[in-house]
Parts: sequence; C-alpha cells; structure tokens
Amino acid sequence: MATTTAAASATSQYQQDRAREMWRRCLASAFRMALACTIVGVATLYGPGFITRHVAFPAFSYVTVILIVTDATLGDTLRGCWLALYATALGVFPGILSLWLIGPGRLTAATTSAVVAVSAFVVALLEGTHLVAKRIALGQIVLVYVVAFINGGRTKPVMHPLHLAASTALGVAACVLALLLPFPSLAYWQVTENCKLYIDNASERLKLFVKAFSAEDKSSPKILICQAKSLNKAANKFLHCIKSKQESMQWEREPIKFLKSYKKNPAQPLQGLETILRGMENALENCSEFPVSFMKDAQLKHDLSWAEDQILNKVKNMALQNSILPQSEDSEKQHKFLQTLQPTSLNLKDLPSLFFLFCLKLLHSKPSLNPNPSDQKQQAQQKEIILLKLWSKGRLMPALRCSLSLGFAVFFGLIYSKENGFWSGLPVAISLASSREATFKVANIKAQGTVLGTVYGVIGCFVFESYVKIRFVSLLPWFIFSCFLRQSRMYGQAGGVSAVIGALLILGRKNFGTPTEFGIARITETFIGLSCSIMVDILLQPTRASALAKVQLAASLRSLHEAVEAVSVEYSSSRLVFEERMRKLRIDVIELGKFIEEAEVEPNFWFLPFHGACYVKMKASLLKMVDFLHFGSHAVRFLEQECRELDSKMWREGVGKVESDLKVFKDAVCCGVKSFEEVILVKSVAGLEGKGCVDLEMGKSGGGKWLGRDEDVMRKSAASFMLEMEGGDGVEEGKKNGVVLSLGALVYCMDGVLRESKEIEKGVKEVLQWENPSSQVDVHNIVCKLRALKKGVN
Repeated sequence: MATTTAAASATSQYQQDRAREMWRRCLASAFRMALACTIVGVATLYGPGFITRHVAFPAFSYVTVILIVTDATLGDTLRGCWLALYATALGVFPGILSLWLIGPGRLTAATTSAVVAVSAFVVALLEGTHLVAKRIALGQIVLVYVVAFINGGRTKPVMHPLHLAASTALGVAACVLALLLPFPSLAYWQVTENCKLYIDNASERLKLFVKAFSAEDKSSPKILICQAKSLNKAANKFLHCIKSKQESMQWEREPIKFLKSYKKNPAQPLQGLETILRGMENALENCSEFPVSFMKDAQLKHDLSWAEDQILNKVKNMALQNSILPQSEDSEKQHKFLQTLQPTSLNLKDLPSLFFLFCLKLLHSKPSLNPNPSDQKQQAQQKEIILLKLWSKGRLMPALRCSLSLGFAVFFGLIYSKENGFWSGLPVAISLASSREATFKVANIKAQGTVLGTVYGVIGCFVFESYVKIRFVSLLPWFIFSCFLRQSRMYGQAGGVSAVIGALLILGRKNFGTPTEFGIARITETFIGLSCSIMVDILLQPTRASALAKVQLAASLRSLHEAVEAVSVEYSSSRLVFEERMRKLRIDVIELGKFIEEAEVEPNFWFLPFHGACYVKMKASLLKMVDFLHFGSHAVRFLEQECRELDSKMWREGVGKVESDLKVFKDAVCCGVKSFEEVILVKSVAGLEGKGCVDLEMGKSGGGKWLGRDEDVMRKSAASFMLEMEGGDGVEEGKKNGVVLSLGALVYCMDGVLRESKEIEKGVKEVLQWENPSSQVDVHNIVCKLRALKKGVN
C-alpha cells in the first residue's frame, strides 16, 4: 500500500509539473509572437518615412510573422528566412514580368482571377517545396495581381511587387529579432529539455512496471499499470516535440558548431525505448496471475533489482549525453539475472513474464537502444518510397484544386467588393494544405477563428478609441489566448492562427476606415473564399474519407500479410526483406490513421455514418501487430545468434522444428489476413446471395487454413523444445536460458499477432454488419463466395 501511495504521489506531482510546463511554453510562444508583431507594428505605424513608404502591405508583414514564428525556434526562423526568399522568387519576381507584359490598367476581374489561378497552379505543382514557402508565395500572388487590378493604371509594375517583397522582408526580420531577443530560443534547448522530461517519464514508467512485475499481491499490479498508462500521453507529446525540432536543429548547427550534441539525433534511441516500454506494458496486461510464479525466487528478485538500477542509470544518461553508457566489462554479472531461470520449471502460461524479461534484456543491451548504423540509409529509402507514392497518386490534382480554389475565391471576392477582394483569396492562399484534410471541419474552425479574432479586434478598437497609439498593447492577452487555442482539440493550429490574424489586421493597422465596416467586410470575404475552397474540394475530391479509410485498411492488411510472410528464424538472410516490408506496413498504418481522423469529422449528409470506433480498434490492433513483429524480429535475431554458438545437433534440430512450425503458423495467419483484405472491400453482402456456396467437405473457406486452426502450434513447439533442453548436457546454463527467453518471446509475439488478427476479424465483421444491417454477416461464407466467384470468372 505504501508503494502504491508513493507511486500515486509521484504521478500527481508529474502531472502538476506538466501543467506548469504547458503554461510556460504557451507564454513563451505568445511572448515571441507578440514581440515580432510589435516590431512590425512600431515600424509600420510609427516608423520613419522610408520604411512606411516601401512597406506598403503591413497586413502581409503580420501574415508572414504568423506563418514563420508560430511555435518556432531560432532554427525554424532561419529556415523561414530562406523559405521567404525562395517564395519571393516564386511570387514577386514573376509578378513583375507579368504586370509589365499585361499592363495593370488592362486587368479585369476575370483576367486577374485567371492569372492568379495559373500562377498558383505552377507554385502548387512544384515538388519538394516547403509548405511555408508555398503559402507565402501564394499570398504574394494574390496581393500582386488583385491590388494591381484594384488600383488599375496607377499601379507601378515594378515598384508595386517590390513593395510587397519589402513587406515580406520586414516580417522575416521581425521574426529573427523576436527569436534572438532577449535571448535566443534554440531548438537545441527545447530538444534537450524534452529529452530530460521524456527520460523522467520513461524512468517513472519503468519503475512502475518493475514494481508491478515483482509485486507480491494481486491488487497493486493493476493500480501500478494504470498509473504508468496515465503517463503515456505526455511521453508521446515529448517524442513528437523532439522529432519536430530535428530539422530546426540542423539549421542551428552551422552558426553554433561548437555544440557537438547537434550532430546527434536523440529521436531514434528514445523511440526505441518507447517501443520497449509498450512491450512491457503489454506483457503485464496479459499476465494471468500475480505474483508471477518464478518471481518467488529471492535470487531472481535481487538480480532483477540490480538489472533495474543498471537500466535506469543507462536511460537517465541518455538525457545527459544523448547516448547510452558503454557496456560494462562484467558481462557475466550483467546477465546474471537470466541464469537464475530454470527452463524445466517454466510453464507456457509464463510467456508474458518471459516477454517482460526479454524487454528488460533489450533495454539492457546496447544495440537495442542505439540507432541502427543503416538508419540514415533506411530513412532515405523511406523518403523515396513516400515521394514515389505521392507521385504515383499524381500532383496534378492537388495543384488543380489549389488553382481553382484561389481563382474562384478571387473572382467572387472581387465581384462582391472590389476594394476588399483580396481578403477572399488571402485566407485560401495562406492555408494551403500539404495533403488531404477534413475540408468541412477545417473550414469551420478557420471561419470561427476569423470571427473570434475580428470581433476581439473591433472591441479592442472601441475600448482604446481615445488611445490609438497604445491599442496595440491589447493584442498581448489575445496572443496568449490564441496559443491555448492552438493547443486545443476544438480549434487546433488552423483556428488559432485565424484568430490571431483576425485581431492583428484590425488592431495593427491604421487608415482603413471604421473597424466595424472593415471587420464585416473581411468576415464576408473570408466566407466567400472558404466556400469556394469547399466547393472545389467536393467537386475534385469526391471520394469520401470513409471510403478511402476502407481501401487503406485493405492496403494495410496486404502489407501485414507480406510482413508476416517475411518472418523467419534465419534472421540474417531475411533481415533486409523483413525491414523493408515493416517500413511499408508502418507507412500504411499511419496513412490509415489520417483517413480515420478525417472520416470521423466529415459530415454524414445522406451517407451512412462512419463507424469510427470500430476502425480505431482495428488500427490499434494493427499497431500492436507492428510492435509484435518488431519484437519478434529481435527475438529471432537473438535466437539465431545464441543457437549458432551452440555446437549441438539437438539445438540445430530444435531450431529447424521451430522454423517448420513457424511456417505453419504464418500460413494460418496470412490466410486469415488475406481473407479480411478481400472481405472488407465488399460493397454489398446481399449482392453475393446465390453467387457461391461453402464447401462442406472442406469445412473451411476457400481451401485455406483459418484463424484458430493450428493456433497452438507454436506453443506446442516451444514446449517440446523446452523439454528437449533437459538433455542439453554440457551447454552453458546462461546460453540455455538465453535460448528459452528468446524462444518464449518469439512465441508470445506470434501469439499476440494471432490474437490481434482475431480482433481484426471481429472488426471486419462489425463493419460489414454496420453497412449491411438487413443481412446476416458470416465472414467465412463471404470469403467462400468471393473465391467461388473469382474461380468462376477465371
């Protein structure tokens, strides 16, 4: 009870520290944003004449600040300088040539919209261009041509675009100064801080897991596991922050070369640590009884405590040196806790406990935490795969959507109000998305954010009507509020940015008329632009996310089938194929998650509601299977290494038997997964009636093995292998126990794959029943009919 109370107190203290950290982070972000906007405001409102003359578009200076400085570090800002320069080359300089050839006086609403659409198409079509650069370039395109049309013959073809470039430069300079004053905000510091926070989080979870594993009663393990689970969300946030700042650290590396830690990537080992902790949590959740049977040995408890201390020291050192401690020279002592295991005393019900110890072994071994030497090559290959995938889907359609959205937004905005026409195209330009997004949800939060910001700006102008020179100060609380909006689920990044811009464009400008009229005009134009964007997306992107989620689920099952097929006891010969298929599986599951998130927030209209809860469960099962296959590959690697060191015919025959039984197991799983892939794409179960029948003599669908047949094959093989080890005279006890541990982990992982496959089968059946409420869904029967149809066609 005392242990449980202490763990609860530590968890509560950690949550309080996390809340304070969130407040500190939001206040720091608001301060940097406020400082950058203040620099722009002072320069444009009260600066010398040569600045106010050349910076003719202060609104775009604010927009540039928001696009670059939001949650940014110095590295992000330095990258933003280069992106703004590149964007200016795409948006401003072609505009000079176009205005000089066409002539501003000859522009009409139709020709202006056409030129904007063509220019936007070229910018959006460019592959490899950063999203921030595209947004800045598109915003410049809108202002170059729309303002030229509004001013007509008074527009100077050269100076007008150059004034826009100067406004962009002012925004960039303000960002750099804001990130340098009063002290630089470095990505390196943020990564280091988040590494320490994550290590503290991971250490606390590790302690809770070990306490649960070695508990001597039945109640405390469940409480300890729940407390450890409560820290998972924070750990994922720390990891996300570390990964997101890797590119920023690269931009900081050149001017700060003396920081050797900049050359290291902490995300890789920390992600490996997180995966192992997930495995330990899974093992504890599946333990059938507490206390663990073989933890009654006092020596094993002592050795486990020693191993825990060693691992904690190693993990904590990762935060200090961005690496792990070198292996101790006393290798015998390091693996002493393994030698305490007695193979003949182990039962197959102890598989979760064996897997838990296997995870400790992974944490204890240096190669499991260090990045693989070929990680850079693998990441390069992964990027190539993603690029090829993007190209295979075609970049013409996204570019066409951007072009038409911007063209129609400008056209209808100019028709509604010539003087304020660019406010309909600008929100569309600066909110360009790099991939599919939930169109209606994003448009909704952008509209709400714009209204909130505009209303606040109008109220601020009313309150500070007599103090025009200091009304800019009223933006500070709004910056803080918008930082929390960006962190919220309801508004997110898009809503928070819209709210900031809405207030800035009123409180940060002068000589634009009454705030009320300007606010109403801008809200109206924003709605025009967002409506055009929605309509274009509906027309050119008619496939619903719910349909794409189903197709992507089938693709993920196909990748899973291929990954399971690549599992082999001969790890050295199959490693490259297995790793390649695992990367593809991870990419497909991540893509599935994106479609599920979009489908859950898209409106139903007259369509069948999306069964999001079921898809989320199947995605969770796929993620668990990815982890099981990952751990299984490590178990196979250790098993192969340990067995090759044993000069014994019995061991070689035992491994051969495991390989043979593993093949039977893989065939059973792959057959089931292949069936789910076929069934999930069925549009109508009623349409299959009378198309085929079940072969009763075969007793199964399509002549293949189904999940549940041979599910104990790996367990029986492991049991026979363990019994054979009784006769392994002359074999070192530590090696023998190492084989037991690796084999037990492999069996547990394969058993986990089978278990999650059955969960996917339930999910597939539930989805089909949801889509066909009037039919009785039988997955086995549907598979048989589909294969009978296929055979008949062939």
